[in-house]
Amino acid sequence: MSRPTTGPRGVRRRGPEVATHGLLAVLALVFLLPFYVVVRNALASPSELVSASWVWWPAHPSLENLRRLFADENVQFARSLANSAVVSVLQTVLTVAISAMAGYGLARIPSRASRLVLGMTVLTLMVPTTVTFVPTFVMVSSLGWISSLRGLVVPVLFSAFATFLFRQFFSGFPVELEEAAAIDGAGRWRTFTRIVLPNAWGICAAVGTITFLNAWNAFLWPLLIGQDPAYRTVQVALSAYTSSQRVDTAQVFMGSAVAILPVLIVFVVLQRQLVQGVERSGID
Repeated sequence: MSRPTTGPRGVRRRGPEVATHGLLAVLALVFLLPFYVVVRNALASPSELVSASWVWWPAHPSLENLRRLFADENVQFARSLANSAVVSVLQTVLTVAISAMAGYGLARIPSRASRLVLGMTVLTLMVPTTVTFVPTFVMVSSLGWISSLRGLVVPVLFSAFATFLFRQFFSGFPVELEEAAAIDGAGRWRTFTRIVLPNAWGICAAVGTITFLNAWNAFLWPLLIGQDPAYRTVQVALSAYTSSQRVDTAQVFMGSAVAILPVLIVFVVLQRQLVQGVERSGID
């Protein structure tokens, strides 16, 4: 039986490990600090919010701000949450489906134009969003999609980044599995849906998580398209509490706390798949 290392050598071995864990703990506290401030201010009373002395935790935490948040008929926060949920889920599912098919086609279907299409796809990543923002808005407006679900979802479905991630993943996918399916009489579509896609859960979860986070946190596009209050998303609804005349600090923090919850849940559930998917895609 090996004896536990208790001498100076064991201390030297544990030193870097203890230092690493200490550094990670400090960084975790730094990253969690904004969440603490949001929750603390959301539950604080108006006097504690404007107090000159810092209070680490409200003396009497109250959910009155939460009641006011959902009772405000001008903002309709509950409806905005539902709009964000619908838009984010639709955009996530459709983006993953479209990007997976495009990435598989670029990786596996032989074509003279595949390299050109891949190059153009990567090139779009270098184009600032502001360059295509106005033309896209003009196109959506001409189609009559202002203040509609189609206007919020359809123009942002294609993701060059997601397509490139899928292409990188499928390029390293074992060809033998696809050849075995072809021998059994499976066509290209059946091979993709029955063999390839079920084994690509990691990259699908990674792309889905990134897409959901971006869709949920989007502000400028929903602000322009959702001109009707019935189509406001949660980020646009939060901006209603901030104006040039006043800022309703309590409602801003409570609304932010509520808006963070769905994103936090999605990230906690899928964080492992997110990391594994990016690693398997070949992106450094």
